[in-house]
Amino acid sequence: MSIALEHDELIKPPKDRRATARRVTFALFLLLCLVSAISLSIGASEASLRATISDLISGREVSDLNRIVLWDIRLPRLAMGMLVGAALAVSGVVMQGLFRNPLADPGIVGVSAGAGLGAISAIILGSYLPAALLSVVGNGLVAVAAFLGGWASVLILYRVSTRRGQTSVATMLLAGIALGALSGAVSGVLVYMADDQQLRDLTFWGMGSLAGATWIKVVTVAPIILIAVVSTQFLARALNGMAMGEAVAHHIGIPVQRSKNLAILAVAAATGAAVAVSGGIGFIGIVVPHLLRLGTGPDHHRLLMNSALLGASLLLCADMISRVIVAPAELPIGIVTAILGTPVFLWILLRRHGTMGM
Repeated sequence: MSIALEHDELIKPPKDRRATARRVTFALFLLLCLVSAISLSIGASEASLRATISDLISGREVSDLNRIVLWDIRLPRLAMGMLVGAALAVSGVVMQGLFRNPLADPGIVGVSAGAGLGAISAIILGSYLPAALLSVVGNGLVAVAAFLGGWASVLILYRVSTRRGQTSVATMLLAGIALGALSGAVSGVLVYMADDQQLRDLTFWGMGSLAGATWIKVVTVAPIILIAVVSTQFLARALNGMAMGEAVAHHIGIPVQRSKNLAILAVAAATGAAVAVSGGIGFIGIVVPHLLRLGTGPDHHRLLMNSALLGASLLLCADMISRVIVAPAELPIGIVTAILGTPVFLWILLRRHGTMGM
């Protein structure tokens, strides 16, 4: 018992760093509020958030333009951006802690590749499904197929990498790479079969976008993402312990296998749901954890929460850029995150050159 308590003290951050992390959390919350207000205020339309708030306070009727644009277009898009950004960032933190590799990303376990394959299959082969099924699924066919594809990938990976109740992280990493390559190959075959309209849909979806955000999609994915993100908070101590090695984590009383199972399921749910509604959006899961570790350290108790806040803010900023940079057209958000994320990621690599042994 005393040994476990001593190790518990070792995996807790110093008090001054915890205080810094709390201040960072508060600052990130204020940043998210500011970015959200700006996101609701700008766009190709002349709808005004200030006028809408003024009408609501004074009891006047909100104009049709403001009600439609703000409530039916910008607000669900804002909610979707916050959910997707938080899901990708937290998934990145969990994957990097699970693999003990700062370059790990949600796509490393094949969730993104599997979800992409599901979406591509729905876009190209959806017209061949029975009319009764299409009427039930409606416009959510791509989202449902992407989510199921992500879950199928995780189930396959878990089956391949688990023996006698023990999951091998190294085997899962290699299997994820192989499954990603296979998904890419099958996707390539399907793309070869696509017509011009389907190719345009695939290109736009593959680059990522929040343009298709609706309240129905938000309500559909919000419970999945929120449950997955909240559940990762219970993994903070386990991830801190596993940073010192699984053997050490086991000896200080951490249920390693159960923690790995929960981490895998949480990443699968969060990333699968995010990719299902937004397409392929990269760099959030890699860049956000690095930026926060530079300021507040590697403790996962605050890192997970801060990553959710910063991931949501960064994705909303990228979405605002995608909406206004070529207005009234819209640039896929995946292009914006790649342009902004690549130099930041290279800077992080150069900064950590010595500590990463590269």
